[in-house]
Amino acid sequence: MDKANSKTAFGFPSVIKDLPEADLPFNDVKAWILQGDKTQLIFFEMQPTALVPEHSHSYPQWGLVVNGKMRLTIDGKTQTIEKGDSYLIPANAKHKAKFLTETQVIDLFSEKCRYKTKMAK
Repeated sequence: MDKANSKTAFGFPSVIKDLPEADLPFNDVKAWILQGDKTQLIFFEMQPTALVPEHSHSYPQWGLVVNGKMRLTIDGKTQTIEKGDSYLIPANAKHKAKFLTETQVIDLFSEKCRYKTKMAK
């Protein structure tokens, strides 16, 4: 494996970063989309200044923290989620996140078009 091209000091390897980049409404967040027929798998990189404001959607969301730490609030209950932890956000649950370190998360959205690519504006 060519280590120089496989990953950066922080972040996903080029095999992920070569996927289409997501067009996001958040500051200090980058993401790449793996598109399925009925779902999207999103690879997120967040800076410690990133915030995802409270929102909800009509479908569930599952996530896994690859690196880092975040504070996740689901329906008013807050917990700290760290590297190796997974979470499930039920359909219609109000949720928000604050990132405490540089954080990498993989989220599976049970919806085909959660995010558009930067090219598909």
